[in-house]
Amino acid sequence: MASVPSLASTVQQRLADALSAALPEAGSADPLLRRSDRADFQANGILALAKKLKGNPRELAAKVVDAIGPNDVLKDIEVSGPGFLNITITDQAIVETLAARAADDRLGVPYTPDAGTTVIDYAQPNVAKEMHVGHLRSAVIGDAMVRILEFVGEKVVRRHHIGDWGTQFGMLIQYLIEHPHELDHKGEGEVSGEEAMSNLNRLYKASRAFFDSDEEFKERARRRVVDLQSGDAETLALWQKFVDESKIYFYSVFNKLDMEIRDADVVGESGYNDMLDETCRILEETGVAVRSEGALCVFFDDVKGPDGNPVPLIVKKSNGGYGYAATDLSAIRDRVQNLGADTLLYVVDARQSLHFKMVFETARRAGWLNDKVKAVQLAFGTVLGKDGKPFKTREGETVRLVDLLDEAIDRATAVVAEKKEKAGLSDQEVVENGRHVGIGAVKYADLSTSAVRDYKFDLDQMVSLNGDTSVYLQYAYARIQSIKRKAGDRKPAAHPELELAPAERALSLHLDQFGEMLAEVADSYEPHKLAAYLYQLASILTTFYDQCPVVKPEPPQAVGENRLFLVDLTARTLHQGMALLGIRTPERL
Repeated sequence: MASVPSLASTVQQRLADALSAALPEAGSADPLLRRSDRADFQANGILALAKKLKGNPRELAAKVVDAIGPNDVLKDIEVSGPGFLNITITDQAIVETLAARAADDRLGVPYTPDAGTTVIDYAQPNVAKEMHVGHLRSAVIGDAMVRILEFVGEKVVRRHHIGDWGTQFGMLIQYLIEHPHELDHKGEGEVSGEEAMSNLNRLYKASRAFFDSDEEFKERARRRVVDLQSGDAETLALWQKFVDESKIYFYSVFNKLDMEIRDADVVGESGYNDMLDETCRILEETGVAVRSEGALCVFFDDVKGPDGNPVPLIVKKSNGGYGYAATDLSAIRDRVQNLGADTLLYVVDARQSLHFKMVFETARRAGWLNDKVKAVQLAFGTVLGKDGKPFKTREGETVRLVDLLDEAIDRATAVVAEKKEKAGLSDQEVVENGRHVGIGAVKYADLSTSAVRDYKFDLDQMVSLNGDTSVYLQYAYARIQSIKRKAGDRKPAAHPELELAPAERALSLHLDQFGEMLAEVADSYEPHKLAAYLYQLASILTTFYDQCPVVKPEPPQAVGENRLFLVDLTARTLHQGMALLGIRTPERL
């Protein structure tokens, strides 16, 4: 497993060496290299250097070019404008670098040198409540970040902070005690997620109606909350029933989303109950939190309400109940002290940004976060309907996530079925690919938008074969597989001795950026940059097909083998990139 230095890093190193040789007084200067439309790369670091050394930038640039001398990587360096260097790489260096990538299972992508442990908090549904469209983004973005971080070598601990505690359980448990068969299952076999959720929904509605209309039941339900919080065995056993029933439902939804959620990673609010008291005690003893009107609060200079008065983070309420903050701060203690995290990543709705800002600042004051341990909120925007307003059903209800996914799968299956004959698909493949295309469409629409922005949920557009959609990328991959089948016995092979056509160069240089782009995505938590890279790759591939025949009309043998090599590496890069976004790439479409 060898990581392959990118062409950009090789050029950067050659230029840095030449800078030091030609201008020793410059120390280690950065050539400031970037991709260019005038050549393969442009370096414009000499301008700043000339200012510093009070020299003529064009003269300094010429000195650097002389210091590089003849070599096998840089074909041509031209000094342009006020001292820019336009750099063209040899075709041989391009093909040899790609051949090294192709020889590696990881496409030459290096592991992060200073990898640590990230605890990522994502996919946070609530017990006994249906998952709706608002739960989609945390799950999809979080799953992609887990895959990307693990791929670059980070140790990732997943945490699903489900809402499994609170006063509403008093009502639910009390109702179940008085109607003991409400959560019974119909058959002997496995329970479907749909059945589990309809049981919970029915029970929730019935208990709510009772709670609102019957004062005596309301009182019994409130006493039951006290039993739950004090750890009464019978009450806890019934509470566990609700959690287990909800998990059947959650897992069925995550399964439909093609996501692996493991039981050990589900640590809900209840998982931190034993720590709450100690968390509050530490905060009070260290003076981080103070008593205000009977509540335990943390105050901030820069957080004020509309009236100009400070708005505190309430850790413990005046009635002795704990706020969300107590749970979140206990979770931070657990993740840092017990799980050994260097980074805590929270994939949470942007509307909770103020809460997390206050929680993180409190944890810093308490010393749980510091220079070595950081917490980051990967905040995301809202899912909107086609009308640009928050996504609701016609009746104004929040859209059920399951309905949304089913509709996406139905639409995608219809798109796949249209091409059934042409692609030679069996009925089973139409169903399977329909699922992969539908779920891929939903994930990609989410991941191709910068997380913090709102995005419109438009299924017509998502399953379209044109434009920036996952189907377009899946088709690009399937098309390459079809070409490879048509090539018969001809095998892909790299030919560094060949001269490359412009479209071959463009494809090659983009393929070579895969590792650098992934390092950036992992570092900045921006999966939309991976989606953008893959869309660009598929677009460049389309131009390549137009200009460079791979199989028909048949090119000369070496040229054909080299083109097959390029499309094969493109397919592997698409497949790997899509897998990191959690999207499947069917072999035939």
